[in-house]
Amino acid sequence: MTEITGRAVSAELSPNSAPTSSSKTRPDPLLPPQGSRSIDEILADARSNLKRLTAVEAFNLLTSSDDEGPKILVDIRPVAQRHEEGSIEGAIIVERNVLEWRMDPRSDSRLDFVNQYDLKVVVFCSEGYTSSLAARSLQELGLSNATDIVGGFKAWKRAKLGGVRSRLSAL
Repeated sequence: MTEITGRAVSAELSPNSAPTSSSKTRPDPLLPPQGSRSIDEILADARSNLKRLTAVEAFNLLTSSDDEGPKILVDIRPVAQRHEEGSIEGAIIVERNVLEWRMDPRSDSRLDFVNQYDLKVVVFCSEGYTSSLAARSLQELGLSNATDIVGGFKAWKRAKLGGVRSRLSAL
């Protein structure tokens, strides 16, 4: 009971009383917050903006001798995955946790060759999930030609593709 102006009042609200800030119910922690999206929705949104490549298409793009500007293959897998699964000769290693800083032409922490926005960047991870989110993030930085490999490194390995030479000479 709470004492208010000399008379006792119940601290509980009657059904007709307006809720106060102390009586508001908390959101159910087991329900997603309003406006949030699932990872499947986020991934689908990212992929809807990408022209994803099969491993063979990526290999052909990266090894073609056309003069369509600089092309790079970026491995974003952590070191443990690279040691376990193997690597692609010629891929540039930029782990996912620093990708945006290394690949933003405006960043003081960018890689030296990331100095223009028309780079053709093909990102890969182990299976092609993280790389979709990463490629979309690079597009948001202005690298509109960023994409990823459907199936990631595992698809590249299944296709028995060789290494590539990143085309950085145009930079």
